[in-house]
Amino acid sequence: MEPLTDAEVHELSLKANAIRQTVIEMLLAAGSGHTAGPLGMADIFTALYFRVLKHDPKHPDWAERDRLFLSNGHITPVRYATMAHAGYFPVEECLMLRKFGSRLQGHPERERLPGVETTSGPLGSGLSQASGYAYAARMDGSTNSPQAADFRVYCAMSDGEHQEGNLWEAAMFAGAKHLSNLTAIIDRNNIQIDGNTEDVMPLEPLADKYRAFGWHVLEVDGHNIPQFIAACEEAKAIFEKPTVIIAHTIPGKGVREIERDFRWHGKPPSKDEAVQFLSELRTLGGKITSEHQ
Repeated sequence: MEPLTDAEVHELSLKANAIRQTVIEMLLAAGSGHTAGPLGMADIFTALYFRVLKHDPKHPDWAERDRLFLSNGHITPVRYATMAHAGYFPVEECLMLRKFGSRLQGHPERERLPGVETTSGPLGSGLSQASGYAYAARMDGSTNSPQAADFRVYCAMSDGEHQEGNLWEAAMFAGAKHLSNLTAIIDRNNIQIDGNTEDVMPLEPLADKYRAFGWHVLEVDGHNIPQFIAACEEAKAIFEKPTVIIAHTIPGKGVREIERDFRWHGKPPSKDEAVQFLSELRTLGGKITSEHQ
């Protein structure tokens, strides 16, 4: 893949800003949901859907598509918003988040929305699902070739769910099976619903733990889109083991009042707060544009 041009970086940054605005709008319409995580992961989901993933919004069941598993399903507003901006469904449908009968439930449901690979909700389960899928893809292609599958499997996870034992069983399995067709992405935002992760149940040294389980470990600034894309490209060149990208992010990114505040983990904005947040994000979008001119 060719390096990003300045114009492409600018376009992706504006797209991420637009996705953050959609997230706020849909949370306001729903009256419930999670704010901090979706805002923090907007840059990464923008990079995934507009640069990294091999996919086709018009043919969501395309056999050769890359598979993206979302383990921490509570941040699904950012996935829905990104999918809508990518053309999977109208952006206006995002306002149906959490509505009765909607395809856009508070946690994604595989059979409701084309393009969603798995139903998620129970934290710690996504890496097991992704690892099993990656292993099965290799078996379907060839039991002898580590690069047999025509697609890659990605798994987005929270840092807080690393307090679940099931996740570490999956990490051990993926390392033991040398699943080089698997790339895991950790949203290392250092918060969970009860406080800071290092206060609730310390995770460090997180990178060393994955290395001990036989993973290739990369650490990036989760808001540096070119850096994250480069890490995904490096993962494709690793043939001996699975790769985990520890993406350091700021929860609530883009709205300074709530950045790094764990109280916004599972809290939606009120009408007045949404107006304020959207104003700040629109101002930020104008700044991104002016800096490029």
